[in-house]
Amino acid sequence: MRPPRRTPHSWYMIGVTLTILLTAAVLRSPIVAVAPVAREVGADLAVSAGVVGLLTSIPVLAFAVCAPLAVVLIRRCGADLALTIALAGSVTGCLVRSFGGIAAAMIGTAMIGLFLTIGNVVVPIIIKREYAPGRVAFMTGVYTSAINVGTMIVTLATAPLAAATDWRVALAVWGGFGLAALATWIGTHGVRALVPVAAPRTADSADGTRSGAWAPSTWFLAVAFAGQAFAFYATTAWLPSLLMDEGMPAAQAGAVASVFQLAGVAGALGIPLFAHRTSLATGAVVIGVAWLAIPLGFLFAPGAWVVWCVVGGLAQGAGITWVFIMLNALGGDERAVAGRSGTVQAVGYAVGASGPIVLGALHEASGSWAAPLLVLMVAVLALLVAGWAAARPLSRVPTE
Repeated sequence: MRPPRRTPHSWYMIGVTLTILLTAAVLRSPIVAVAPVAREVGADLAVSAGVVGLLTSIPVLAFAVCAPLAVVLIRRCGADLALTIALAGSVTGCLVRSFGGIAAAMIGTAMIGLFLTIGNVVVPIIIKREYAPGRVAFMTGVYTSAINVGTMIVTLATAPLAAATDWRVALAVWGGFGLAALATWIGTHGVRALVPVAAPRTADSADGTRSGAWAPSTWFLAVAFAGQAFAFYATTAWLPSLLMDEGMPAAQAGAVASVFQLAGVAGALGIPLFAHRTSLATGAVVIGVAWLAIPLGFLFAPGAWVVWCVVGGLAQGAGITWVFIMLNALGGDERAVAGRSGTVQAVGYAVGASGPIVLGALHEASGSWAAPLLVLMVAVLALLVAGWAAARPLSRVPTE
């Protein structure tokens, strides 16, 4: 396997960094782009809102179902080719989804989910391989921040773009992030980005027990990520409705909900520094306590919504970054990190996909937000406790 390059000012590292940023932007943009044009999609394809909703939910479910397949691909083909496949496949899926009927839309959506799953799993491996230990946590924060920034750009720009063209162009154009990432990746790596290089087996990855996938710390981390993902997707889906039920106009509720997303960028960039100064275990506890601002704040003092949205937003950005830092911090070679990443993401996204459904059903059944917020609190406590247990044996994030 090619040794990692760690020259921070080389053109090679600039290319790698740019690839990671562009890949981060494409990992969520094809999914969130559907919501702003959902009505246009439903009207043009003559399908119900529930069917259109599948164009958003299928990829998230694929993150869970396809994660083990991504691990197999990475181990057999190597991280370089796996990322190439992820980017090329996601661009193809965007095109298939946008230029056809409902069958093409569903097939393209499934393709997007499959190939973005590969990207989810392989990027942390590439970050660990390409950057010095003291830079891995910081680059993980930059990576997750880029996911949030890409999500915000797509959310804001898709509807105006559809108004100027149509929904098909507005959805397809975001595949451009993936196309740019693919061009940069191949330009940086050349033929190596197209050649399979299986990750070698080492003494630490020769069996399933020691590969990272089945270690107790992996399962603690999986539970923590499940709590994080459940809380994030549930809050993202229902925060505007909760605010409107408190008497806030729809337009203002949408703007306030965006504060929750924007604060996540600061949280993602801040947690590596905080974990270095304290520890990853302390980071998990602080993230969990900050996340509690959403359920407890809206239960007991909903009028202070701006505080809860900012604090909860910081927590959600820090939480996803902390999980990805932990994937590498728990150690092991490329095979071990791939196995750990596949297990954690399969469990986390499976639980996370249920968040909007569970909270919506509880709200409809109870007629209030008390029960949904209590369930949200349980998910956050799972993140706090399991995250602390996963990180307790570790020390601070390395800086050199």
